[in-house]
Amino acid sequence: MPLTVFTSDRFADHVNPPGHPERVERAAVMQVVASEIRQQGGRVIEPRPAIHDELARVHDREYLTLVRETAGRATALDPDTYTSPDTYEVACLAAGAGIAAVDHVLDGPARTRALAMVRPPGHHAERNRAMGFCLFNNIAVAAAHARSRGVARVAIVDYDVHHGNGTQWSFYDDPSVLFVSSHQFPFYPGTGEASAIGAGKGQGFTVNLPVEAGGTDTDFEVLYTQIAAPVLRQFRPGFCWRFQGIKTWAKRLSRAIAPN
Repeated sequence: MPLTVFTSDRFADHVNPPGHPERVERAAVMQVVASEIRQQGGRVIEPRPAIHDELARVHDREYLTLVRETAGRATALDPDTYTSPDTYEVACLAAGAGIAAVDHVLDGPARTRALAMVRPPGHHAERNRAMGFCLFNNIAVAAAHARSRGVARVAIVDYDVHHGNGTQWSFYDDPSVLFVSSHQFPFYPGTGEASAIGAGKGQGFTVNLPVEAGGTDTDFEVLYTQIAAPVLRQFRPGFCWRFQGIKTWAKRLSRAIAPN
């Protein structure tokens, strides 16, 4: 099944201050990748923006109002996270891309695949605050959307070098969403210890895989083949990817996250 990509030229309209690591050039890379996927027979689709009620599944409405009021101006939401005049619209589009990808997979034939390439990123954004370059928690919004459409179990696998604190807290007491994260520890944002496993009915549905700085391909292969893959198979998510070629994929993880 050809891959369908949800992305937009508008992701270049979110502009951080000069020297900021989350810079416009990232959007240019996305467009190069999208062009190559299109040449290989994939589809590239312009997403629609997430609406207020979709964002409110994981964010406080007061926080959403605060971010909406930044529209048209440049602001600092925290020491690392900024807006430019178009950022609010672009952030809604980034969250909407995840929602569109979920709908595409759920409404398509078996083995339908989708990829959302977006900015600003999302996994540090918490229910009531922006942080770590992130305004809306795009993946949490997408997972909540899948649940709203009747998917009983949703799995999120986060292999960024930083722990996805905002995504973890979004579902920390929710047994219907499994959160698996491999990340450098200790490192920003200071969360993601192995002992953080969820709370209440969600206990056991958060799986943190902290890795010391300098982790190798072998470390990631062990973590994903011996811990993450068995946990995901036991969870039996209704929305996740197929574990095909997991060994080869795991070997590539450290190279994939190294530039970050």
